Amino acid sequence: MKKITIILGILLATGVVVHARHIIGGVMTYECLGNGLYEFTLKVYRDCNCTECADFDEIAYIAVYNCSGNGCDDERQNFPFLQINAQLLSVISVDEPDYPCLIPPDVCVQEGLYRFQATLPPSSESYHISYQRCCRNVTISNIFDPENTGATHSIEITPRAQELCNDSPVFNEFPPTIICAGSPLEFDHSATDPDGDQLVYSFCPPLQGGGPITDNPNLYNTCVGARPIPACPPPYDPVSFLAPNYTILQPMGGNPPISIDANTGLITGTPTAQGQFVVGVCVEEYRNGELLSRVFRDFQFNVAPCDPTVVAQIASDEVVNNQEYVVVSCGENTVQFQNESFQQIHIDNWSWAFDIEGQLQSFGEWEPSITFPDTGTYLGKLILNPNTACGDTADIRVQIFPEIEAGFSFEYDTCTAGPTVFTDESFSGSGQLTAWNWAFGDGQGSAEQSPLHIYQSPGNFPVTLEVTDINGCQDALTQPLPYFPVPELIVVAPSAFTGCAPASIFFNNLSFPISEAYDIFWEFGDGGADTVISPTYIYEAPGTYTVSLDIVSPLDCQTDTTFTNLITVLPSPVAGFSFSPEQPSNIEPTVNFQDESIDAIRWLYDFGTGQSSNLPNPVYTFPDTGRYEVMQVVTHPSGCLDTLLKAIDVRPEVRYYLPNAFTPNNDGSNDEYVGNGLMEGATNFSLSVWNRWGEMVFETNDPFHGWNGRKHNTGKEVPAGVYMVLVTFTGPRGEPYEIKGVATVVR
Repeated sequence: MKKITIILGILLATGVVVHARHIIGGVMTYECLGNGLYEFTLKVYRDCNCTECADFDEIAYIAVYNCSGNGCDDERQNFPFLQINAQLLSVISVDEPDYPCLIPPDVCVQEGLYRFQATLPPSSESYHISYQRCCRNVTISNIFDPENTGATHSIEITPRAQELCNDSPVFNEFPPTIICAGSPLEFDHSATDPDGDQLVYSFCPPLQGGGPITDNPNLYNTCVGARPIPACPPPYDPVSFLAPNYTILQPMGGNPPISIDANTGLITGTPTAQGQFVVGVCVEEYRNGELLSRVFRDFQFNVAPCDPTVVAQIASDEVVNNQEYVVVSCGENTVQFQNESFQQIHIDNWSWAFDIEGQLQSFGEWEPSITFPDTGTYLGKLILNPNTACGDTADIRVQIFPEIEAGFSFEYDTCTAGPTVFTDESFSGSGQLTAWNWAFGDGQGSAEQSPLHIYQSPGNFPVTLEVTDINGCQDALTQPLPYFPVPELIVVAPSAFTGCAPASIFFNNLSFPISEAYDIFWEFGDGGADTVISPTYIYEAPGTYTVSLDIVSPLDCQTDTTFTNLITVLPSPVAGFSFSPEQPSNIEPTVNFQDESIDAIRWLYDFGTGQSSNLPNPVYTFPDTGRYEVMQVVTHPSGCLDTLLKAIDVRPEVRYYLPNAFTPNNDGSNDEYVGNGLMEGATNFSLSVWNRWGEMVFETNDPFHGWNGRKHNTGKEVPAGVYMVLVTFTGPRGEPYEIKGVATVVR
């Protein structure tokens, strides 16, 4: 006979950060390998979605005690029969449950696996193989002081199980890491026994083990340490449930309460309270009515609010208290419903039902079109997946109101700018309109029933009136309003003008209202015309000119005005001058100016140096090389002026000359071969002298350093004869110069 007790506790996420300690469950099973050799499997579960999580122990300190019944209380049992250090083999993440219609919050659970062997000789006493660890999650809802309460994961091998070389059962499925509050739970917690023995399931108390003290290593050898080394002997105290709400047999409550089937291990019920709940499940193994063993499973259930994926929802005018969808139809008894339910992939069945004149009528289309007999209020529902966990229902209220129709007219003078009078002509079958919302198409509006509006500019304006009646029904109407009156008075600027020819004048049309949609025609009095609203026009010839303006609106309203003698254009002189030389330089900086203006009686020259002259034909010497802008301003007898600008470039010049012979005989006359000239501003100067064999005999970078007839001025005297001379340099403005000549040495 084999009896297994499983202590099951599931951790529930409640939408807040869980400051878990560590342990959320565990289970130990064994397999008999023969000749007293057993292999044990320990699985420990931890919360990994927390801020103070402890890691799995790298070494699980296992204690084996050999005792039965009251004998386990004997002080001699404080010393274990055997101690085993089990190595952590693997850590895996436990998958979250896949709910087809609900989205649970995120929960993280890990499983740590330990596997070890022990040789246990046949005994008339039971063997208890135990591992203890503290502590549980602080947020557990159904036990007392969870953060200071540890867990014991233990398995008992009875004398009869030893005699039969029995194997313990192994659970088939891992409990769901999270279950949804208010959603029916159905979890198969059954186990498989390799020997085919009878298994009996029940809720039983999870076991305490270990304490919260971690700051004194010596306490690890006691039962109050967080990691007893070794695990303390049985019997083990159960956890303390928070009675009366939570007990061993009803660890979670619920409606109906969570329960377990003794024969199948099926856990059912509907959890209603959100939180974290330690639940213990025991599996007892019997053979021929004799108890062989008991396996404990200890875990936490997480009960949390889950977001539904199947939601009944329709397009509506209003949603009341997030529960009732209100559909309003004004003047139309047939309603086309729009089904916005989701997730449609999980929706297998649906139906619409409405109470129509006391009869419940159903409709099976996804989006039905339903005709209601008259005005009034009709209640109904949209039902999805009825009688299933994936179901949802939307309450619907349909309100059929009398017809409402927006209407209006307007009146205004099409040719004269002024106010537009709007008249409301709307209708409601309810007999009472409560609100008017006008939009005049120019960014302005009104809430009056029949307003008056003045447009500030012409145009085609879409006028919209939206009306609301006592039932909240609305209707809107938009009508075009062409507003194109002509200006009552044509106004232009300038109102008068006197100026010199050529006269460029901007005619600013200040008339109102006016736009590009109007036909505009200007006549400027000299044969010129234009069709823009505000033109710019140039008068070339002197004279007095009359200007006229004609305006025609898109509605063929017309107005015109003539501005007599509006423009007076006075004659102007024509500036003009020439100068010589045409290319003055630093060698020849004096320039003669010759007046060539027309109809001038006064002159002013500005030479661009800060100096000026009022002579018609001045002479001016520029102080330096460079580019100068010379301005001539001339005055007509009418007082009109004209100006002319000309650029004069006073060029920097260099001049360099070479002699053709010299007599280096030290008589004090013509002893050196040296150039002469004006070299101010020249750069990169080079002079070299070459004999007939192509040998350089002298070189200098100084234009005024001479050759004395000796090789490089320090060697032997060169023979009399003719020598080639090459001079290169760069002018003041970067221009290259090259001069070739001869130097005849006469001795």
